[in-house]
Amino acid sequence: MEERIKQIIKFCCTMPENVNPIEIFKRIAKQDFIRIHGPEHHILDGACILTAFYHGGGQIDLKDALEKLAEEGKKMPGAICGLWGVCGSVTSIGAALAIIDGTGPLTEDCSWGRHMQFTAKALEAIGKVGGPRCCKRDAVLSMLTAIKYINDTYDVKLDVGRFQCEFSSLNEQCIQERCPFYGGRNE
Repeated sequence: MEERIKQIIKFCCTMPENVNPIEIFKRIAKQDFIRIHGPEHHILDGACILTAFYHGGGQIDLKDALEKLAEEGKKMPGAICGLWGVCGSVTSIGAALAIIDGTGPLTEDCSWGRHMQFTAKALEAIGKVGGPRCCKRDAVLSMLTAIKYINDTYDVKLDVGRFQCEFSSLNEQCIQERCPFYGGRNE
């Protein structure tokens, strides 16, 4: 896992300027060091948000932010979607937002509550599709929610683009037609 994390950070730090976190995600998710499912998504998904935010003019030290995110992401075990009822992608992006805002458990400004509202909306989007797990589908659903949140909250504009799943043949649990990204559909 540690080598996967290093590769994610390296990829993000050397990524050409791109303000579309889903495009960044697709590029990294296709690499051999990223499995179809796994706890690397607890870091990867937020890392794509941080990278796009940085390229969009967000005032963060990207490498430092990615390293902080990695420390948080390593604390989350795999399979938390089914075992804890919360998606690791959403928690990864929630951690990225906390890093952007410098939010912690005792933060009194509005960022604490806004992050909770973001995670609630992202979990709702994932919950509407249902299971079983798909780290790629849930990453995109989380990122779509995060893009809207970031565009509405910060002086940064991220691109949405379109996502057509290129991973379904690798996912033995693919829900196919129930997935909004299967076969080129995009809601």
